[in-house]
Amino acid sequence: MKTLVIVAHPNMKNSRFNKRLRDELTKTDVTIHDLYETYPDENIDIAREQELLLTHDRIVLQFPFYWYSSPSLLKKWQDHVLAFGWAYGPGGTKLHGKELMLAITTGGPEAAYQAGGYNQYAMSELLKPFQATSNLIGARYLPAFIIHGVNQLTEQQVNEHAARYVEHIAKDFGPRR
Repeated sequence: MKTLVIVAHPNMKNSRFNKRLRDELTKTDVTIHDLYETYPDENIDIAREQELLLTHDRIVLQFPFYWYSSPSLLKKWQDHVLAFGWAYGPGGTKLHGKELMLAITTGGPEAAYQAGGYNQYAMSELLKPFQATSNLIGARYLPAFIIHGVNQLTEQQVNEHAARYVEHIAKDFGPRR
């Protein structure tokens, strides 16, 4: 199985945790594709991006959770790359049978992302638009890798989570139902 990890962090230089996750992936055979590094002008090469998707079986979107969603370049990427007639709609079957996974970091603690918590909703609820996108494009939506409170983690915890991340994105989640 070929895995593509699309990293979308607008300030990777100052990111301790997402940078560590990305760096851990360099020890594996996954394809790492950093959107902000590739497109500093945000001029996305749609054909190139679609070809990357076609040549991989599992697509992982790695990003910090911004305003209950993804950073703006990843949203723009979705809007342009997952095009009508290509990824969905009549003839839009190019991603059918692929797998989609999210790898998300939050600054807030896990308790903040629970029903009745600071943000009022559980992460599973807040991530419904990504799950709906996965359904629309015919991809299998896999369990997300989510780490909360990244700003409070020790270096040892960061390293432990990075190792778990590599295991998670390589995990066999069984046959599609």
